[in-house]
Amino acid sequence: MRLFAFLKDVVDCLVIKMGNEMKKKNNDRLLSGSISVENAVSVTGLKKSFKNVAVLKDIDFNIQKGTVVALLGPNGAGKTTTVHILSTLLLPDSGIIKINNFDVVKEVDKVRSVIGLTGQYAALDEYLTGRENLQMIGRLYRLSYKDIDRRTDELLELFDLVHASNRAVKTYSGGMRRRLDLAVSLIASPPILFLDEPTTGLDPQSRLIMWDIIKQLVSRGTTILLTTQDMDEADHLAHKIIVMNGGKIIAEGTSEELKLRVGSERLEITVINDIDFERATKIIREDNLRTDKTSRKISFATKGGVRQLKQVLSQLDEANIEVENISFHSPTLDDVFLTLTGHLTNAEGENNKVGLS
Repeated sequence: MRLFAFLKDVVDCLVIKMGNEMKKKNNDRLLSGSISVENAVSVTGLKKSFKNVAVLKDIDFNIQKGTVVALLGPNGAGKTTTVHILSTLLLPDSGIIKINNFDVVKEVDKVRSVIGLTGQYAALDEYLTGRENLQMIGRLYRLSYKDIDRRTDELLELFDLVHASNRAVKTYSGGMRRRLDLAVSLIASPPILFLDEPTTGLDPQSRLIMWDIIKQLVSRGTTILLTTQDMDEADHLAHKIIVMNGGKIIAEGTSEELKLRVGSERLEITVINDIDFERATKIIREDNLRTDKTSRKISFATKGGVRQLKQVLSQLDEANIEVENISFHSPTLDDVFLTLTGHLTNAEGENNKVGLS
């Protein structure tokens, strides 16, 4: 009897232990599932080379559902290559890339069913009307005629193109074409959208319209990956910013988190004349120095506040350099990029390279 009771206790313990282990495995599986479900896009160890040129060098990042992530960087940073791989237009050399838990290499059709893509250049048939372009893409997605008509009307209304819907696209302005191109990518209501520099070449008013549309899409639950060289755009739209340079991610975080890496303020000094300007640029030896010869402005990020201002003014005074104006500014994403890479992302930055000491 004692042996039977002992064996019964052992069996009960084993059953409890096995039950606990099964619960743990289930919980782990559920937890891992919840994490993957949280992320609309997951990229691990992404590498890509063209011949002997490494374009992407071990990229890792995630995008949570219903958020906007901006890939920020200069030409050649690897932004467009990243988007092309995520949208199945290019194969990665290595890495694990998942879109809504679908592998971009092994489950191409499933990935394509949940994404929309707007490239740098409008992919439209200029001889069709705006309405016909939308209907054509709807048929390619094999939507029903009823759904095509419904979505076409919705998108023309959303993008303020109803008045031009029956005109040939070749008569559209640049801003209208860009809006229609984005509308076309949304015809099948994809939950994930890749926008490759969507406002490049747009006038300020058209750019603001695009920003409003992107905000509306996100408010409805769309996840957006946005590539841009426009600091204001990233600052205005993105929940998280990923800074790329030379095929690598060099920083990521919210706009405010990135700005904190630069300093609390930016000190801007305007000197009185061109000769003093040239001398001042040699005297002020601060990191991340930015100069504008036309306006004779010299600026740099500072954490020293008034103390550092006194030090710089003392140096200029000793050199008999007259100062016309002094001001402090909050740091911008331009400052962030300048700090991280030593040059700006925009066209102006290409003509204003800055060497870091």
